[in-house]
Parts: sequence; structure tokens; C-alpha cells
Amino acid sequence: MSLRARTCVQLSLSGALLSLAVAAPPASAGHGHAVPLRVATYNIHAGTGSDGVFDLDRQAAALRALDADVIGLQEVDVHWGGRSQGLDVAEELARRLGMRVSFAPIYSLDPVEAGGPRREYGVAVLSRFPVRSAENHEITRLSTQDENPVPAPAPGFGEVTLKVRGVPVQVFVTHLDYRGDPAVRVAQVADTRRIMARERAELPGARQVLLGDFNAEPSAPELRPLWRELDDAGAGTGGTYPAAAPVKRIDYVAVGEGVRVRGASVPEEAVASDHRPVVADLTLTRKGPGRD
Repeated sequence: MSLRARTCVQLSLSGALLSLAVAAPPASAGHGHAVPLRVATYNIHAGTGSDGVFDLDRQAAALRALDADVIGLQEVDVHWGGRSQGLDVAEELARRLGMRVSFAPIYSLDPVEAGGPRREYGVAVLSRFPVRSAENHEITRLSTQDENPVPAPAPGFGEVTLKVRGVPVQVFVTHLDYRGDPAVRVAQVADTRRIMARERAELPGARQVLLGDFNAEPSAPELRPLWRELDDAGAGTGGTYPAAAPVKRIDYVAVGEGVRVRGASVPEEAVASDHRPVVADLTLTRKGPGRD
């Protein structure tokens, strides 16, 4: 089975019970043509805080405090190894928060011992809404698992489609290359724009949100093409990295046409990860007469 086909769309038991209890999350009740949605992005550093301690309870508490309907996660371990106690971090956080989770691996390696689970690392989306569909897109990457890597297409650009009070929403989560040379990020931005345009054309009227660690500051030349179609929801907010004393803003909520930003912030969470989260309050416009 291909890695693309193995993209995990998981429904935690607590999430299932939550969906039976309520028809839709109360934080997202809409009125008229405006539908509110709170989203966030968080590089969780595989569950390890800025103090070097692995603590999923602490990280779940930081995520819960965001009170977000949808959260994009980066640096997510699934049975990766000792640094995260061999846990499925994506599912563990979903269970603690009572949310659904879709995991998109960047790397999927054979288990250390025969019969064990695959060792995976990637990005994920936590959602209070049911995941209607999910995809793990390929973008250009320079692998950290190869001795002599060359830029090549690889998975790990996750997408989920949600329906928020009747409005279809395509949520993308990404983790761009960290190296000082921006060449790979240039290619990744081009891939991102191409994929998002294609997905937008396949679901007319869908609203798009891009969440992620871009590993570049807003004025970076390699990010400039993104801002042709997307708005930086966190413009004017504080730094996100390193968490203890941020000196740069490299984590983003970006939104497409039909999505208005009502406010955004960088919570003062300095310990749960080596990044700080970004949270944004959005308004989705419904498609209707005279609308797109």
C-alpha cells in the first residue's frame, strides 16, 4: 500500500463520543452569512518542551488553552522512538483533547523489531469537526534520513476537508525546510501554491487555511509568492521561536479568499515546546447570491 494511501484519518474514542453529544462545536455557531472559526498552529517538537522534558500532559494542556476548533501540528511522532516513548503522539493528543486527528507522515520507516508498528514522523490536524476527506500531498524535500539527499518530491503536506456550519473548508498543514539556503523552500512554496490552486478548483467555493512552520520570517523572499493568494493572519503579532525568548516569527496561520481575520495572537507559552503557538479567530463567508 502506498504511503499516500496510508495517510491516517483517525477518530479517537473521545472524539466519537463528543460527536454523539453535540451536533457541532458551540465555538463555531454561525449567524447569517458569517461563520466564526478559531484555528491554531503549533510545532510541538515531538512532545518535548523547551526544557528538554517529554511531557504530553503539559503539551495537551497548552493545546487545550488555545480553545481552537482546528489545530495544525508539526514535528509529530508516531511510534518514532525513545524520544517520544514510542507513542502515537498524534492519537494521544487527540484522545486527551477529545478531538479528531488526521496524520500525514513525512517519513514512514520500517519498525526496529519485526511485527512492530512503522516509525513515522510528520504533521497532523486536530479538529472538532468530522474530517470529510484527507490527503497527504508530496512537495519538494531534502530528506534528513538519507546520507546524500537531493531535492525530490516527498509526502508530508497534509490536507483535510471539513464542513463548518455548511461551509466547506480545506485545511492544509505544512513544515517547510529549515536550512539557511532557501532553495528548497522556494520549490516548496511553488509546490504549495500549485497544490492549493488545484484543490481549490476541485471544490469551488471552499475556503482555504494554511497552517505551519515555514522556517522563514514574513519578509523572506521565498515566501513572497504565497502572499499573492493568501493573507498572513498573524501579521503584527510577536515572535514564535525560540519559545523561551522568541526572536523571530516563523509559524503561521494564512488564509485564502472568503476568510476574514478577526484577530490573532501568539500565546505566551514558553515551556511546552521549543516554538510558541499561533491562534487566529476567523470568519468564513458563506457562498450565496452575489458571492463567489
